[in-house]
Amino acid sequence: MRPPCELVVKYVLPTFRSLIAKELIETYKYSQVAAAKELGTTQAAISQYVYSKRGDKRIKLLESVPMIRSSAKKLAKGIANKEITSAQAMLEFCRVCIALRKHKVICKLHRELLTLPSICDLCPPRTEPRRNV
Repeated sequence: MRPPCELVVKYVLPTFRSLIAKELIETYKYSQVAAAKELGTTQAAISQYVYSKRGDKRIKLLESVPMIRSSAKKLAKGIANKEITSAQAMLEFCRVCIALRKHKVICKLHRELLTLPSICDLCPPRTEPRRNV
């Protein structure tokens, strides 16, 4: 049994971190160490993100979703300009996750990995993330 949230942690969060890290490094000239510190991960993980050694075809698929790319750029800019708190960054990630579930992107990934019943309502649409972050 693998709930959708497990897939988000395994596939979506690393993709999102990867895009933010690449943006911080390429656009804002962060070092891998500085990017790792901002993202709460290790320099080794950042290196793997930058050189595309971490991930698989599913991560490439998620990277092609415009909403994920634009949200990552927005967060990287906020981090680089010291305009965003870690709580705001978490809230933005929650918004991305909810949108991906609402638009059935997570459902598609879930169905690729598991045999699910034809009628599955694990990802009911929600309009806003909870605010008690």
